[in-house]
Amino acid sequence: MNYEKAVSNIRGELKSYIQKNNIKSLILGVSGGIDSCLCAALAKPVCDELGIMLIGRSLPISTNAPDEIERAKLTGKVFCHNFEEVSLARYFNELIYINPDYSNSNMQTLENDEELKNFKIRNGNIKARLRMIYLYNLASLHKGMVLSTDNYTELMLGFWTLHGDVGDYGMIQNLYKTEVYDMAEWIVENECKFIDEQTAITSTIEALATDGLGVTNKGDLGQIMPEWTGNSRDGYKEVDKILSSFLERMEYEMETPLDEKNPVISRHLRTQFKRNNPVNIPRSLITK
Repeated sequence: MNYEKAVSNIRGELKSYIQKNNIKSLILGVSGGIDSCLCAALAKPVCDELGIMLIGRSLPISTNAPDEIERAKLTGKVFCHNFEEVSLARYFNELIYINPDYSNSNMQTLENDEELKNFKIRNGNIKARLRMIYLYNLASLHKGMVLSTDNYTELMLGFWTLHGDVGDYGMIQNLYKTEVYDMAEWIVENECKFIDEQTAITSTIEALATDGLGVTNKGDLGQIMPEWTGNSRDGYKEVDKILSSFLERMEYEMETPLDEKNPVISRHLRTQFKRNNPVNIPRSLITK
């Protein structure tokens, strides 16, 4: 990919969309990860040119590690015009009681690993939806638009929460995770003039890729490659190789055996419901 041209195209499309829809600000959830950091670096020059604010918020909730929070602060400092860290732990601790098994002496009564994992996923979904409540309220206040920070790999593997961390405008939604890393590196090498900018991006490139929801202690890769011991960037090279090959075969309907037991392919197939939501009965079936 020609990343100079791709970066220019992304910014040009974002600028046109903002102008066409009279958007007054951009709202970004800053996690301390590579995706939100890249989105901030892509959006800031557009906001500067149009004279609107890029409003960033770090929204830690209990399972966010200190290094994640520090990276989020640096991203917010160097790329956002308005940035704050707002802990939502208090509100999560109140909402967690809607989790049916929470009252049973918390996680201690969960009988097996599968129940514990399911418990953590449900808690993670509450966190993602709580963050979006905050960000969308902020967007309404500032006549803005919430930016999506999802990439194509996450979309295809369901690493996002329905009615939660989705956003309204995806600059990197159609980039594989490996392309996100490569684009971020291109920006470091070609655009960053200050040490803080370089550090903000490179620290997220080198960090463990995680959704911050606490489902596993090995980040996102822990859910599909639990035995992986390398860094996240190299792990995602393997994931994207498997995923892109599978999707290409599907697109061209090639008569190639599909290894549905592969954890990457299996997760893609299991999360199809997320990419087809809501399910609506066709009018033709209602009126037949």
